[in-house]
Amino acid sequence: MWHGADSAHVPVTDRFDWFAQTVSSALMPSAFTPQDAAGFQAEGAFLDLGAAQMSRFSFSPLRSWRTPALIRRGDPEQYQLGLVTAGTAWYTQGEGEAQLHAGDMVLWDTSRPYKSGSGLDGSTVNALVLQIPKARMPLPSQQIDRLLARRMTSGTGMGAILAQFLVSLAENGPDCRPLDLGVLANMAVELAVSCLGQHLGAEVHAPADARAQAMWRRIDTFIEQRLGDPGLSPRAIADHHHISLRTLYTLFQRHDALHGEGGGEGVAAAIRRRRLERCRADLARPQLRHLAVHVIAARWGFTSAATFNRTFRASYGTTPHAYRTEAMESGRRE
Repeated sequence: MWHGADSAHVPVTDRFDWFAQTVSSALMPSAFTPQDAAGFQAEGAFLDLGAAQMSRFSFSPLRSWRTPALIRRGDPEQYQLGLVTAGTAWYTQGEGEAQLHAGDMVLWDTSRPYKSGSGLDGSTVNALVLQIPKARMPLPSQQIDRLLARRMTSGTGMGAILAQFLVSLAENGPDCRPLDLGVLANMAVELAVSCLGQHLGAEVHAPADARAQAMWRRIDTFIEQRLGDPGLSPRAIADHHHISLRTLYTLFQRHDALHGEGGGEGVAAAIRRRRLERCRADLARPQLRHLAVHVIAARWGFTSAATFNRTFRASYGTTPHAYRTEAMESGRRE
């Protein structure tokens, strides 16, 4: 769900300071000056996607900037992609300068100074911001630098797809489950990377490690979206992504070694673990108590009730029926 507030609930004399603090906390420490402090209005909200974050803002005309001192005060080490959905703005960073209107996008680096202004025509500005950790950006920084503070349109191609996805994510993301938000975060980052790559041209080549990380994220999203498919297997994953089984296993081993995740489990074990986690979560949900255990198991790709019962007990030390009963009783006690 969105987390945020409206300046209408803040005393008039405090509204601008409230907005400045809100943006500095959500995006990065920055300085601001309003065009009309007395009539300043703003809204700000934040959607935690796990691997990334989406922010949305609506605010009266202002100017903002970020200095080396503010960078030292706090740097989330992100690339932030802004989409103007209403109003006008301008943004400068490094050698780039962008004049923005509704439908335009711009990228900036939180580790560098910037200057910005909005409401060039005196109107309120609405914007969405996708915050991408630099660790998740597969494109080299030397290539990304060419796009900083450069206007990117969303009329056609990948720009249109990305902009429409971000708008839809802002509208519908709050209604999604936390697990789904993680999948959507991966999708948003992948779309953003593809859009940036299109603007950089066909000569873009990411380093081998970055390409491997990008491939792993695509595979991770693929698995999350298909956990309920009984046919999901290492072979199916490898075939879908046009790689060998050996390459697939190597990707998982490298990811586990890099991030310390999974205890070195294999691909099949990772799929089984995730399915069990979804089943366990559903068994504890009161709104699903009308569904039989084997139905919940089937929803997450288990075709044999006996196999599911045996696997669940081996993982959690209790049967699915016993776990559900305890979870329901614990819920009633609370």
